[in-house]
Amino acid sequence: MRWRGVSKLMFAALLAGGVICLFASEYFGWVDPIAWERAHPPAPPPRAEKGPYVVRVLDTRRVVPSAGIPPEAIVERANNNLDVVRHRDGRVYLAWRSAPSHFAGSKTIVNVVSSIDEEHWQFEARFSPGFDLREPRWLSLGEHLLLYVARLGNNPFAFEPRGISVTSRGPDGAWSALEAVGPPGFIAWRVRLLDGRPLMIGYSGGGSLYEFRGDPLQVLVLTTHDGRRWAPAWGPTGVVLRGGGSETDFAFDGGGALYALTRNEAGDADGFGSKLCRASRDDLGRWECRSDAKKYDSPLIFAHADELYVIGRRNVTVSGEYDVHRGPRLIRAIRNALAYLVTGKRCALWRIDRAENRLAFVLDLPSRGDTCFASMLPGTSANEVIIYDYSSDLHGPDLPWTAGQRRPTYIYRHVLRFSPGGPARTTACVTDAQ
Repeated sequence: MRWRGVSKLMFAALLAGGVICLFASEYFGWVDPIAWERAHPPAPPPRAEKGPYVVRVLDTRRVVPSAGIPPEAIVERANNNLDVVRHRDGRVYLAWRSAPSHFAGSKTIVNVVSSIDEEHWQFEARFSPGFDLREPRWLSLGEHLLLYVARLGNNPFAFEPRGISVTSRGPDGAWSALEAVGPPGFIAWRVRLLDGRPLMIGYSGGGSLYEFRGDPLQVLVLTTHDGRRWAPAWGPTGVVLRGGGSETDFAFDGGGALYALTRNEAGDADGFGSKLCRASRDDLGRWECRSDAKKYDSPLIFAHADELYVIGRRNVTVSGEYDVHRGPRLIRAIRNALAYLVTGKRCALWRIDRAENRLAFVLDLPSRGDTCFASMLPGTSANEVIIYDYSSDLHGPDLPWTAGQRRPTYIYRHVLRFSPGGPARTTACVTDAQ
């Protein structure tokens, strides 16, 4: 009996060890890509909901790396966080983070290039201060072009927000040195002109985001006159949300009402996932929100005609939900985060159904593995928009997110066309510009 008991104990230990090793292999990206794809076929996408417009991806091509990128721009394995803008000089400016790894380190570079045709790029600048930089964000303010970046630490296992810095392009084409601006520890998520007014939305308190302590974060909206001195846009503090929200974007509908989406990864009394919020034009600082168990990472919200759309990261599971566990808050937060790491992802488009205050799925952009962080430009016609994002190799295996984070990622450009009526279409021509 003793031998049999020990055998059972040993078997249980070996089984637990095997599960731990299997999870560790997935968590750290130690998976055979072909074997993984065969063993874990992706769940089918959600049913596309009919909306006022058919959306079709007309073209997808790789921008970074490509033959059009100048050699002065240093391209490493991980090319992810990015932003694009069309300045008043008619040129498109692209800034992106390039580093040996997706994770924080001292060798991170933010490259800046510009182009007339978005195929042949001119080198503008690069920034590499010896610590991690993320979240490049453009502001085209009259004749001034400003670029904001988030300063972080070098620890690949920690999220250490230190604040934001700004650089600007002078009349002679020279870029100024990075200069610290804004509140300490603040991370700017989106900077844009809305109705001619410069607005920056971001969050503070992110240093505890992945420590699962439940410390509240704050989402703020700020404004400026010169691009360097920022003040609350609405109310005495500019705070529009308190709780678990971090990455947040918003836009106005035709009537002036505000619609916003915030990533609620840290969680709060309403659960984990995301929150879809709205505010009346008469009180833009007072947001009313509803929770969503899905998590739309790196959200971008933009208006097309009389509709509002969201692009963000989609969890490739049957339910698509992030908040998949219950129990004590700490255990629930950790289990949600670990489950999310080992599933596939897409960069996807949703429509904000304002009547029902929810997101309606439209389509997936060509994407896989580690992906999203979208930025938008108006297209060459009124019914087209241009989306830049990043992804694992579109021609490679369909990896879990954590494995994609540990392999090369690239910057892609997509052209989306919106036509009246009917279901969404996802057919696209995908090319790699070499």
